[in-house]
Amino acid sequence: IQNLHLKERVLIVQGKGDKERMVPFGEAAKIRLEAYLNEVRPQLVGTRVIDEVFVNYQGKPLSRKGIWKNFQIYEAKSGINAKVHTLRHSFATHLLAGGMDLRSVQELLGHSDLATTTIYTHIENSQLREAHKKFFPGHRTEDQEN
Repeated sequence: IQNLHLKERVLIVQGKGDKERMVPFGEAAKIRLEAYLNEVRPQLVGTRVIDEVFVNYQGKPLSRKGIWKNFQIYEAKSGINAKVHTLRHSFATHLLAGGMDLRSVQELLGHSDLATTTIYTHIENSQLREAHKKFFPGHRTEDQEN
């Protein structure tokens, strides 16, 4: 809870290898977080002091396995086959597609090596090529001409 800064719309999280990351969030997430913190979480936690923002139905800190189980439920409902890590890929790809620079994406993902982050630029480029081929099948690109 102490790492959630609603006014600034930033959450500081501890990730793999005890790396600390600042995760920004938008206005819509802020509104939902406020509702969760004021209406839902108190009912789950009761009078206990729980440091973590997100708790399970028992009011205990939401575990990695709990997140995975919830993801499985949403995956089945949506009919989309994915992994929890797909959220990181989507996050990075959307940031890059929106114009964010690679160094900033590196910071948000907590990568120590920029080369690890550049993987997302290749994903973005290949996705763009595939979409272009699908929607403009008769159009030749420079890649096809060489």
